[in-house]
Amino acid sequence: MPVPHYTAAMVDAPSPRDTAHHDGCAGTAECDDTQVIARTLRWMERAVIGLNLCPFAKAVHAKGQVHVAVSHASGADGVLADLQREMHDLVALDSAVRDTTLLVLPHALTEFLEFNDFLDPAEALLDALGLHGVLQIASFHPRYQFACTEPDDITNFSNRSPWPTLHLLREDSIARAVDAFPDPEAIFGANMKTLQQLGVEGWSRLDVGAHPAAGAAPSVASKARS
Repeated sequence: MPVPHYTAAMVDAPSPRDTAHHDGCAGTAECDDTQVIARTLRWMERAVIGLNLCPFAKAVHAKGQVHVAVSHASGADGVLADLQREMHDLVALDSAVRDTTLLVLPHALTEFLEFNDFLDPAEALLDALGLHGVLQIASFHPRYQFACTEPDDITNFSNRSPWPTLHLLREDSIARAVDAFPDPEAIFGANMKTLQQLGVEGWSRLDVGAHPAAGAAPSVASKARS
């Protein structure tokens, strides 16, 4: 099945009334593609950009260079096929048109351990397509958990999203952003401090769909790339 494509500018952010109960449809067919994209953008704008968790995200979002695709796949093989398509599409376009891609998985890899294991074939796909060193994969999940942390540790929320999400980034764009940032190694520490000051209650007030109601995940050494 073809993957629906959107850019950030194509979908307006939902109203508070529309998102008041959005967690109930995560991982089900109740959310249509427009809702999935809108809630993903809400998370990006309120958490990733609003909390400055990624200092590089604001510029590409403002320029309309963030592309979001919603996968209809329900299993790993289908996700891999959609991921391959998105990799091809991203490198085929100039970065001024599409700098980065978010592939959102509302119906697949809902368990964090399964999602974490999927990162190995995802990386193997990069190598098989000759795109290692061209693209990089970052990962986000509603139950994301860093190694040696408790499920409700607020620092896990730096990588928690409304749905399982694979983020394709251009290595060249990362390099330019890092060169322009005075101290890129300080980003992780700053994020942890921001989240600790915010606390779980503060995160919940953001209403971005990734909060303790998502449930606990087994502790695992995450393979996610940042």
